[in-house]
Amino acid sequence: MADGWFKQALRERRILIGSWLQINNPTAAEVLASAGSDWIAVDIEHTDIDITSLTELLRGMYGRGAAPIARVASNTVMDIRRALDAGAAGVLVPFVNSAEQARQAVAAAKYPPMGVRGFSFSRANNWGADFAEDARTANDATVVIVMIESRQGAEAIEEILAVEGIDAVFIGPYDLSGSYGIPGQTQAPVVRKACQRVIEAARQAGKSVGILHVRATPEGVQQAIDDGYTLLCLGIDTVFLHDGVRAARALAQSALERRGAGGER
Repeated sequence: MADGWFKQALRERRILIGSWLQINNPTAAEVLASAGSDWIAVDIEHTDIDITSLTELLRGMYGRGAAPIARVASNTVMDIRRALDAGAAGVLVPFVNSAEQARQAVAAAKYPPMGVRGFSFSRANNWGADFAEDARTANDATVVIVMIESRQGAEAIEEILAVEGIDAVFIGPYDLSGSYGIPGQTQAPVVRKACQRVIEAARQAGKSVGILHVRATPEGVQQAIDDGYTLLCLGIDTVFLHDGVRAARALAQSALERRGAGGER
């Protein structure tokens, strides 16, 4: 169900603002999609979301303006094929460390002769009603974003970006820092240097490059844009919920403390 606008925006390296979805509930997906996100990453890799629930999540987002991108569990033909058949506009493929792995991801996402994606009667082509149109346009409209989450991936970035069919790269800073033996130290000089290499390679290749900010701040977002990131994911639904509850509790606690300081009323 890729209509092409998101891919065109990536080609133009527009700034795109997204959210990360982990809660396996269509209402959560609908809320995120209704809040103005350009795109939403549905995290299958690290959650209990399966192909059945992915379909329901995509239904919750449908028609609300946000491009749904499935972060698949692995770089396999079946995982990528099923996510696209469910109606995702594209895939976010984890741990791509080489050009060969990038070619594998592209092949899984494209119909022949460009790839090995199987033709089907699925949600992606309106259960076959739009079969011919989908077969004609899907290869160009479907988005393939590969994740750079390791030292090996960062060091092979130029070769990865040279693979035809890669639309963008997305840095996973936590796994990247872990691959250097300093998990969680995403601002360490060696990690930032690796990120800058990826950013510069993407710029030279004319590709979009993205990153996740778990808790976005004005300073952090400005720094990301200044660094050259164009595909921004600013927050996770679980963190939004957690932080919102904590903030509300802090407000209530502050009010109670002021009431106590002023005496009973």
